[in-house]
Amino acid sequence: MAAMGKRARAAAEILARTPTKQKDAGLLCAAMVIRANVDDILAANAKDLAAARAKGVSGALLDRLLLDESRIEAMAKGIEEIAALADPVGTRIAEWDRPNGLRIERVRTPLGVIGIIYESRPNVTADAGALCLKSGNAAILRGGSESAHSSRAIHTALVEGFLAANLPEHAIQLVETTDRAAVGEMLTGLDGSIDVIVPRGGKSLVARVQAEARVPVFAHLEGLCHVYVDKAADLAMARKIVLNAKLRRTGVCGAAETLLVDEACAATHLGPLVKDLLDAGCEVRGDEAARKVDARVKPATEADWSTEYLDAIIAVRVVKGVDAAMSHIAHYGSHHTEAIVTGDAATAEKFLNGLDSAILLHNASTQFADGGEFGMGAEIGIATGKFHARGPVGVEQLTSFKYIVRGDGQIRP
Repeated sequence: MAAMGKRARAAAEILARTPTKQKDAGLLCAAMVIRANVDDILAANAKDLAAARAKGVSGALLDRLLLDESRIEAMAKGIEEIAALADPVGTRIAEWDRPNGLRIERVRTPLGVIGIIYESRPNVTADAGALCLKSGNAAILRGGSESAHSSRAIHTALVEGFLAANLPEHAIQLVETTDRAAVGEMLTGLDGSIDVIVPRGGKSLVARVQAEARVPVFAHLEGLCHVYVDKAADLAMARKIVLNAKLRRTGVCGAAETLLVDEACAATHLGPLVKDLLDAGCEVRGDEAARKVDARVKPATEADWSTEYLDAIIAVRVVKGVDAAMSHIAHYGSHHTEAIVTGDAATAEKFLNGLDSAILLHNASTQFADGGEFGMGAEIGIATGKFHARGPVGVEQLTSFKYIVRGDGQIRP
């Protein structure tokens, strides 16, 4: 692990000054190799899926792990989209002149070496590797044991593509061992080699990283996302949004886990919303009002309001207007993503400005909580902390900045 850190540091020094065209060429080559190696990647993924099923892994986690031709194509397209993004390195964020004639510029610069620790999703290997390269950073990836074969096949394709563009061999390294001690080594910073850690996984993984890391962490806490249906919501729109927010993909961090319905529209909206979810195969755990509209609704416990199911389960509660909805979210939420469905602009603004989550949506599904949907090409994760990066972590968020000061002989009196 220490040697891997030294190799990453050496690669990062080269990548920081690598021209944009060369980085983009490496990304485009990597996308081509991924497409050419689709059979190898599918075969590797089949091994991971078989092992996961043998262990009795849940359906939601299997969905995260699954790769098919369409997902692999999306992976390749995502890399191409990252290549098409503007290079953040060297971009002037601000510039100004001082009375003494000094010209000061704030310029984006790579973070250096980024350690990414993730579970289940093998596509993170491609997303993270591509984003780190575009932003001039070296990456050390430690995927979960359940996706080891898939991650290795994707990493092999990436390296082949990068080498074709004469990029450093160790621009992106994959930790081969599944020994959990390797995670501990990364959290210490590998003797100063790692600059930032990005955890992407379950609550226990993120909690461990935050507790043990000796380097800065881009916190990606659980996605306890809410949809609030206001009294001024169009029912047809609300039905579409709620179903999509919960069931499009239940295993993603942007999936809605709690539905809040304004009591002022419960008589007209609650029944259809609950019935839609139940008929689509979603388990509903509700308060007394929700249980009255459909006998299939199970009683919600206090724990349900703070549970990230990542499955076809949702908690439903009736609240007294937008203020009560915001209070519920502030108390139980994880500052990830919340949505309001309403035709009242003033109520929407109150919701959007009054909550402190990383992503807030008006009349749109929480499943848009994704860097690709934000036009970032891809993301390493959704950061829920408040420092440096927040929301989707894309190429710009993987840079810091430095000040360049230009003078013509000034000295300080």
